[in-house]
Amino acid sequence: MPGTILIVDDNAIFRQTLWSYIERNTDWQVCGEAENGKVAVEQVEEMHPEVVILGLHLPILDGLEAAGQIKKLAPNTTMLMLTAHIGKRLLNNAQAAGIRNVLLRSDGIAEYLLACLKSLHIERGDLLSIETSR
Repeated sequence: MPGTILIVDDNAIFRQTLWSYIERNTDWQVCGEAENGKVAVEQVEEMHPEVVILGLHLPILDGLEAAGQIKKLAPNTTMLMLTAHIGKRLLNNAQAAGIRNVLLRSDGIAEYLLACLKSLHIERGDLLSIETSR
């Protein structure tokens, strides 16, 4: 059974592109999307996704604030963060908020994201295929 993912980003085009890419190249199923941190927390409570992909800079609640609430609400949910800049302070704050990986939003983001999702499948004991397209 494929795992479920919630995509959280303030850019609708980016959410849709990521959604399409994940479903085309993995066995994961995107169960929903949110445009801000508040909606993300509500969606986690309603849908119980296995993975939440969060942008850092979100309206209402930023990604770190939302992650902190999600960690309390659904401690077994894996959270990944996408951001344009990574620094030591962000990594420390992300870890404290319960975020598993912080990924740099760059040209190679798709491959990094697929590698993270593949790793999560292996941890779940799934033998689901993940294809990389070039």
